[in-house]
Amino acid sequence: MAASKKGASPAERQNGIDRTIDLLEALLHLRAPSKLSDLAKQMGAPRSTVYAIANRLIEADLLESVGDGGQVYFGKAVHLYGRAYAEANPLHRRCREALDRLATQHSATAQLCALRGRKYVVVDTRDGSGLFRITTDVGIEVPLPWTASGRLLLDHMSPAEIRAFVPKEDFRLPDGRVLDVDDFIKDVARARRDGKCVTTALSDRFTSCLAAPIRDKKGVAVATLCFVVPADSVKERRTALLDDLVATATELSDRS
Repeated sequence: MAASKKGASPAERQNGIDRTIDLLEALLHLRAPSKLSDLAKQMGAPRSTVYAIANRLIEADLLESVGDGGQVYFGKAVHLYGRAYAEANPLHRRCREALDRLATQHSATAQLCALRGRKYVVVDTRDGSGLFRITTDVGIEVPLPWTASGRLLLDHMSPAEIRAFVPKEDFRLPDGRVLDVDDFIKDVARARRDGKCVTTALSDRFTSCLAAPIRDKKGVAVATLCFVVPADSVKERRTALLDDLVATATELSDRS
């Protein structure tokens, strides 16, 4: 399709939007300043296209040049957009308050987690005052089968939908063990029935993940609250943590 007199064709504009998203996603995945030539290679895009997009994003403060090596990273506008979202989103605002209380009251790392694509991400986190602080960084994509939250975030799906949704390679744990898909699906059903989930020694042999769902009005888990604690935590402490997680997540859920 030829470009109109007003500029690029719809297809060309769409391609430009896709490339822009790919560029931002590449930086988010790398989580460090990167050369545009390296980003172009990772994206499989022409250098000229990536340079043109990056220059426009730099003008808009969405990206900024870093150092003298031609590297770029997220600019201050990205922070402002994120801050505006967090302040305007009532659920996220209430979740921040809940995380503060949970981490302080129980001296444990408290996290807000959600789906992103076909992965699990920590959206926000608070460290407790205890010495045990093995956590997942905010924004890092983690396979769903590795976590308690992942089981809850899938509990609205049928077994067939879960099989189609979770990549087969995501059932392999960091230490090489492979989770049985049928057992995982049973875990998801159990998490739905119990309204909470606990996993131990999956993503890390020394940790347990305790999670409770925050549900929308349709009953879908749109997020979870979780604690990351030592795998050898005593039963009484786990029970107290889970009870508070469930009560807090229920309070945050949309029950209208």
